[in-house]
Amino acid sequence: MVKLYDFRPTPEDAAAVLAAMADGEWADGPRTRAFEAAFAAAAGAGTAIAAANGTAALQAICAACLAPGAEVLTTPFTFIATANAICGAGAIPRFADVDPATGNLDSEAVQEALRAYPRVRALMLVHLYGRPCDMGAFTRLAAERGLTLLEDCAQAAGAAWNGHSVGTFGRAGAFSFYATKNLATGEGGMVTTDDPDLAAAVRRFINHGRGDAAYHHVSVGYNFRMHGLAAALGLNRLPHLSAGNAARRSHAAAYQAALADLDWLTLPADEPGHVYHQYVVRTPHRDRLKAHLAARGVESAVYYPDVLYRQPAYRGCGAAACPEAERLAREVLALPVRPGLTAAEQAQVIDAVRSFQ
Repeated sequence: MVKLYDFRPTPEDAAAVLAAMADGEWADGPRTRAFEAAFAAAAGAGTAIAAANGTAALQAICAACLAPGAEVLTTPFTFIATANAICGAGAIPRFADVDPATGNLDSEAVQEALRAYPRVRALMLVHLYGRPCDMGAFTRLAAERGLTLLEDCAQAAGAAWNGHSVGTFGRAGAFSFYATKNLATGEGGMVTTDDPDLAAAVRRFINHGRGDAAYHHVSVGYNFRMHGLAAALGLNRLPHLSAGNAARRSHAAAYQAALADLDWLTLPADEPGHVYHQYVVRTPHRDRLKAHLAARGVESAVYYPDVLYRQPAYRGCGAAACPEAERLAREVLALPVRPGLTAAEQAQVIDAVRSFQ
């Protein structure tokens, strides 16, 4: 089976984690601080704060930036953690439609949604599948409307728009290092920001609301810290992120060349900053294609099979329909694009797709 992911550690990964264990860094410690500094430098961010996972990072920026009752505009075509983090801060998610070519929020649809929801005070962008949103359009819009701009970068470690890393455009960004991500530590997350006061609030939130002294808690917080073993893995893997993303881009280019003539299949449009966390094609025959690929020994997956406002948890939110997002949910299918994909494996994927009827 050609797998979507390869979870096997390298010998260097194992050595890094064993060294952290031997040094007693089973919890938050010097390696976590070192990973924060290295990630901030790589992203060009003023500060990076490590968290237990990507959801915790999202919750931290929402808690620090959103007032209870605030309305936040976001995409309905994403993993549910995006909306859950908004709700966890006592805020209210509102949804706008997406660009069918990218799956990211569409700036014109966002402007329409802002007219429908005049009390929106923040915008949560999601860089879906590793593709940066149109940050020129959204930073202008946020400035014109006085909106707090937040970035969900869970799928986009290493992605850039016009040469600038995602997670550095808004007030804060949140990254995920889940096992399937481009930079994977099993579980883990990171907040990036250039605002020192916001960074301090995030650090308090992920550490029980602790102030400057032990057992002195100045706000409500949680144990959302990253442990040293995950940080050790992140430190070892961060220097290889660019090469891994370049390999993903190379695999994507090979798919583009080999599958572009199939009139029943829509391929993702390329752009320089896309890091292809997922290589996602579209077809009205998605479910049949998925079954066909499995029969030919190729793993594929649907990200995501439904829009958020149709999830049971959000059915009462009164969201207006987002037809492009709904169509994507019916048609998208991710093909293997992991860095270690061999030429023979990619040829197998291509042959399997081309043999579909």
